[in-house]
Amino acid sequence: MPQDPDLGSILTQPLGDQARALWQLLDPTQWPIPFQDLPQGSALVGGAVRDGLLGRLATRPDLDLVVPVEAIDLAQTLARRHGGTVVILDRDRSIARLVLRGWTVDLARQEGPTLEADLRRRDYSLNAIALTLPQVRAEAVLVDPCHGLQDLAAGRLRALSEANLLDDPLRLLRGMRLGGDLALSIDRQSGGWIREHRGRLTQVAPERVLAELERMAASRSGQQGLALALDYGLLEPWLAGDAHLLVADLPLEALTPEQAQARGLSPDEALAALPLARLALLFDTASLVRLQASRRLQKRVGSLHHWLNHLQRPGIRGVLERLAEDERLSLQIDLESDLPALLLHLECRQAETAMKRWRDPDDPLFHPAAPMDGHTLQQQLQLPAGPLLGQLLHYLKRERAMGRLPAQNHDQALIRTKAAGWLEARARGGVA
Repeated sequence: MPQDPDLGSILTQPLGDQARALWQLLDPTQWPIPFQDLPQGSALVGGAVRDGLLGRLATRPDLDLVVPVEAIDLAQTLARRHGGTVVILDRDRSIARLVLRGWTVDLARQEGPTLEADLRRRDYSLNAIALTLPQVRAEAVLVDPCHGLQDLAAGRLRALSEANLLDDPLRLLRGMRLGGDLALSIDRQSGGWIREHRGRLTQVAPERVLAELERMAASRSGQQGLALALDYGLLEPWLAGDAHLLVADLPLEALTPEQAQARGLSPDEALAALPLARLALLFDTASLVRLQASRRLQKRVGSLHHWLNHLQRPGIRGVLERLAEDERLSLQIDLESDLPALLLHLECRQAETAMKRWRDPDDPLFHPAAPMDGHTLQQQLQLPAGPLLGQLLHYLKRERAMGRLPAQNHDQALIRTKAAGWLEARARGGVA
């Protein structure tokens, strides 16, 4: 597992030095709440600890804390004192989230009589490492009852037990995200449990599965996590019927920030396009319905999946210019805001050219619009509202998109002439 030689060296230090180096790296002076406001016996767990040890800590890491008191009450007390919003995540297990000043602080009541007992209930060893908060005359201490530090140093993902995985089957999918994000090899026994119990994932609420998939798709190496989940059979209940064929033609593993850069996308554009492109290789509208996604996400992923398939047809093979005019216009209408996600799969030069045009809000093809609004057409041509008006607007939109009407739409007389000609051809039974 590649690591920054300086930051990753935390793992090679003696245990006490690791704790001090990690505490310094976490820089609690920047936290949105003073750690001294947390009760004695509180500990930081999960991603911030893991990522700090690996030298990949975010500027504002999510802070996951185990506390030896009722966490919901504590979150509400902290919100009254420091501001922010409290979201109750699990009332029965007393888990709450405090969101303030761009930070997310999750508080969970300790499960079991000791911190070690709480850690042993977790999913993977690398998530079962805690850093106790320093108290009066006591330094921060790393607590690692499940040997997660050894697994991190070895680049290994190891489940604590089969029972722990099945306690919440979403942990099966979470393991794929961790393995992909951190470039970890999956322990043989853990991989066997994941593959054997992959069907249990259907017992999880679809919304939770979707949230994990979205989080996976949005991570920098999300293509690796999704590829692992596909390989282990975890996605079978929700895959599009043609997903395997599509992935064979358009490799999932190629959807990287480097791929996006090579096709002319800026970092911000890649950040928006990559998650959608990754999801659309595997799922279609029907898949997202089964996952109870929002209508907006269903439409975005479904439209992109459709056009990715469409572009693989013989004679087209990923070349936009080979599409018929009406197909090209439909593609631009369907994917106007999400076109960069499609361009990730095209040849570099074609994608770069298309990106330049897409960035121009006045480009008549990449941002299609009718040259005259329906109300004006009705008034000037004495047309009633109805399907005929809609068809005429589509015709004018296509004429403008294909350069047969001025892009700036200043020539109203020409637009009226075009419209009248189309109506006359329709009246004669011709096709314009």
